[in-house]
Amino acid sequence: MPSRRDMLFFLAAAAVAGGSAPRALRAPLAVAGQPDLRGAIDAVEYRAIPESGNRKTRSLQQMIEQAARENVPVFLPPGTYRVANLNLPDNTRITGVPGASRIVYTGEGHLLAAANVRRIELSNLVIDGGNRRLGDTAGGLVQFTGVDEVLIDNCDIGGSRKHGLQLERCGGRIERSRISGAAQAGLYAVDSANLSITGNTITDCGNGGILVHRWNKAEDGTMVSGNRISNIRANDGGTGQNGNGINIFRADGVMVVNNHISDCAFTAIRANSASDIQISNNQCRRSGETAIYVEFAFEGAVVSANMIDGAANGISIANFDEGGRLATVTGNVVRNLTLKGPYKHEVGFGIGIAAEADTLISGNVIEGAPRWGMQIGWGPYLRNVVVSGNVVRQAPVGCAVSVADGAGTAVITDNVFQETAEGAVLGFQWEKKVSAEMAGGGAPYKQLTVERNRVS
Repeated sequence: MPSRRDMLFFLAAAAVAGGSAPRALRAPLAVAGQPDLRGAIDAVEYRAIPESGNRKTRSLQQMIEQAARENVPVFLPPGTYRVANLNLPDNTRITGVPGASRIVYTGEGHLLAAANVRRIELSNLVIDGGNRRLGDTAGGLVQFTGVDEVLIDNCDIGGSRKHGLQLERCGGRIERSRISGAAQAGLYAVDSANLSITGNTITDCGNGGILVHRWNKAEDGTMVSGNRISNIRANDGGTGQNGNGINIFRADGVMVVNNHISDCAFTAIRANSASDIQISNNQCRRSGETAIYVEFAFEGAVVSANMIDGAANGISIANFDEGGRLATVTGNVVRNLTLKGPYKHEVGFGIGIAAEADTLISGNVIEGAPRWGMQIGWGPYLRNVVVSGNVVRQAPVGCAVSVADGAGTAVITDNVFQETAEGAVLGFQWEKKVSAEMAGGGAPYKQLTVERNRVS
């Protein structure tokens, strides 16, 4: 049974909400189901009840500050709290009734912010930006800087004119929350430390889903797992800066695993200058450009057991010219690609798996690549690539390997090619085909080993 104090919280908020008290009283189970919050500071005591105006903001700010000093949580009863420019002190803990405790931004600044504190915790809240303008110093509707441990659980964050949630130099957990309608990215995290982004739903954002970036390339260690990301646009254009479901930039040691990503304007998972990255067991559906992209200055990437259905290109391990090298691409399924991409590309689209340097490509299945099933090297950018035990079906060229001047070693063995009308294994100088079929062995190029492939 709820305590007398819990009931007072609920009845006071319902009475002020304007016409909501009778409906609230018909649903007492919503009160009984709340956690035991004895000792919490309540909104009623500070008159921080559903209303609008600066007085409400001051009351809520005072209540949050006292609760932090006393090491107790703030409980927001059901209702709409119209506020702006709340600055959260160290040890802030705010909780509410899921779907019913709404903090709505009134404009002219920021909504929730904290800087250089140890711990901030938000749970069971709806945080609504109302698509109102944010101030020049606000990067996101909710913005934390230098917070050792940010804990956000079961919150709804929506309607931001910039990022939904922006974290800089933060650690902690963002979990079981829903972020939607951000004009920029749903979640932007830069220079993180021991951050986990787990089990969230991010949808309908203007330029990105989850961004894990660093100002300078360094160890990051963020874990991005079990999220559902969809409908990510690229409103600000570009050739890959925007429109990505998950974008890792200069952040080393990141794990991107077990996510479901669909309908992104560019890439489902894009890693730029991110070394020692693991991209595994993700569902990537209907990507507008390359579904999984590992590019530019990186060393070390594992791309394994991903399901890619619908994209311009499947998987690309690129930019040996910029130092991009050292990867394994194993156990992936790539299917239903298209020749159409969001911009003109020097190589072209419709390629299943591409790699350039110090890479193993093994145990993958590629079906329906309308240009090349696999692209091994580009011009002179080829070194130490092994292609073994893959199945390629329904591609004009099964495997296009570079034999341009300066191209290095490749081993292409024990693969199965079916319905490759122009050839199973062919040599190319840049975009020009220069060899006859090589799949059966006896390649005329000393840097290539091609043998034991099956063609049907």
